[in-house]
Amino acid sequence: MSIKSSFIGELKNESISTKKILAKVPMDKAGWKPHEKSMTLGRLATHVAETNRWILRILSADEFDFAATPFIPHVASSVEELMNIYDEHLNEAIMALENANDTELEENWVVKKGNHVVYELKKKVAVRSWALNHTIHHRGQLSVYLRMLDVPVPGMYGPSADEK
Repeated sequence: MSIKSSFIGELKNESISTKKILAKVPMDKAGWKPHEKSMTLGRLATHVAETNRWILRILSADEFDFAATPFIPHVASSVEELMNIYDEHLNEAIMALENANDTELEENWVVKKGNHVVYELKKKVAVRSWALNHTIHHRGQLSVYLRMLDVPVPGMYGPSADEK
């Protein structure tokens, strides 16, 4: 099995859990956050929805410069918008992976901020860490936010405490 096929399979499998948790986000509480240093619920949920866009960025260029691409945080206005953002980036990621080859995934990808190199990774490592693991990490945070707001948490790898 090719590297890209493995990533596509994992991405599709994890998308089921990600969609379940995004569907539960109470966007009427989008401004809530558990700590002053934390993201708001709305920003965190939107970030989870956006994270797959890194796959296209990784595969379409050899570097990403945060200084050249200023970050403008967006907060979705509804669960429907969250799902649309997620589906758009999921579909782009799958298409980018389908068009990739294992040789390309062995190439380096550099993350910079101006002249400062933050990371230099193989593209296959970047896809795993900057996209797949990144999504799973923030999805876990989102489940804690939901628990703190007394919103039933859907199971990710089996039933949750809210599911029988």
